[in-house]
Amino acid sequence: MKLKAVLNGIDGLKAKGNLDIDITGIADDSRKVVKDGMFVAIKGFETDGHKYIKNAIEKGAKVIVIEEGASLKKSDITDDVTIVMAPDTRLALSKIACNFYNNPSAKFTLVGITGTKGKTTTTFMIKSILEKHGQKVGLIGTISNYIGDKNLGESTRTTPESLELQELFSKMVEEKVDTVIMEVSSQSLKLHRVDGCDFNIGVFTNFSEDHISEKEHPNMEDYFNSKLKLFDMCKIGFINADDFHVAKVKKIAKNCDIKTYGIDNTADLLAKDITVTNSSVDFKVKIGTKNERVKTGIPGRFSVYNSLAAIAVASRFGVTADEIKEALLEIKVPGRSELVPNKKNLTIMIDYAHSPESLQNILSAVKSYTRGRVISVFGCGGDRDPGKRPQMGEISGNIADFTIITSDNPRTEDPEKIVRQIEEGTKKTKGKYIAIVDRIEAIKYAINMAGKNDIIVLAGKGHETYQEINGEKHHFDEREIIKKIIG
Repeated sequence: MKLKAVLNGIDGLKAKGNLDIDITGIADDSRKVVKDGMFVAIKGFETDGHKYIKNAIEKGAKVIVIEEGASLKKSDITDDVTIVMAPDTRLALSKIACNFYNNPSAKFTLVGITGTKGKTTTTFMIKSILEKHGQKVGLIGTISNYIGDKNLGESTRTTPESLELQELFSKMVEEKVDTVIMEVSSQSLKLHRVDGCDFNIGVFTNFSEDHISEKEHPNMEDYFNSKLKLFDMCKIGFINADDFHVAKVKKIAKNCDIKTYGIDNTADLLAKDITVTNSSVDFKVKIGTKNERVKTGIPGRFSVYNSLAAIAVASRFGVTADEIKEALLEIKVPGRSELVPNKKNLTIMIDYAHSPESLQNILSAVKSYTRGRVISVFGCGGDRDPGKRPQMGEISGNIADFTIITSDNPRTEDPEKIVRQIEEGTKKTKGKYIAIVDRIEAIKYAINMAGKNDIIVLAGKGHETYQEINGEKHHFDEREIIKKIIG
């Protein structure tokens, strides 16, 4: 593609060199540069891409995109290399990627799901419903990326970087996908990963404290405002009327047609007569002109909200009530209230709950229907908001009958220090607990103490099949660990 076409419509660019050349590829990692390609230098949290301009040129880059004010000392830029200067290279990259892949998101219906919790389950629910309706659906999110039943591989982040995202979209266009359902993280909105995407529908599931750290959001206001950006980018929005913060979106997003769903407050789509068991939840809701009873195999009140969001979106596609009911009854989402079969017939649930509110939700949900004890096994991730650690310790101490504090993904932090910080909160309660830093030993302890009426909740890891320690991901699948312990 001609460089002029790649740069089309991007504001504030300054260029030096030949713009009438063909670009063979784009990279923001100098190791991935191809001959006659473009390298976009980005100032990241860990490193600065401008340091690798020389490497990119050695790999064959003919165009270098730099950020205003960046130093080009030691870059060894030759006269045959075109330099493009942008006010913000992250923003420029998103638009460049859209242009290079011919704006693929305009060629299918794009649904974006944002919120602190529920994004993954809601995307899987919508995908399942639309597939019942006969559509070919793509999914992009925390667990994996899919085209129909084809798994394109595990995700490294909730929403991919703009270049990877547009390439994924392009593959989906090639495979004639009708609709793409995508989890849209606050970080992706803040860091321009989804700029240029042609969203048709946006969903805001809920909002609570999470992702507050030096590398993410400095405060809750920044976190909320980042999520709000989605509703400047889509034509239709569905929001949770029962969430105090989310309900504000209706007044703020002036250019988006916002509809509501909920349980407790007046809403366009309302759930009534809810029944929760240890293996499902069912409720009444108006679909079309009739009240229908809908059931899903993911227990808990939060599942009602996720189901309502999925039903609201499905209503825009002319899906029938029977298609919705069948899809929600069959839905299974890895690591979301996932019950693990085992030879001891113990009730062991794996859930991704890794924030104070999500831990409170899952423990409160299982507490309401469990005849025996709730045994909570959880930790907190390293290099993330340390303020939530004692909060989560206190939540588990107050709700669970027994808490086992352990490691999650310590990353570059000392796991024992994280455990001690969680313990500060648990000590404030009357709850029984033990601290076992080794997560395998913690799971073993829970299994050995559990009776047939108890439930073990392994919170925090969910779908993940690794544990990240000092920048390295070690294989760690809780399903395999349970099988081996009980074995």
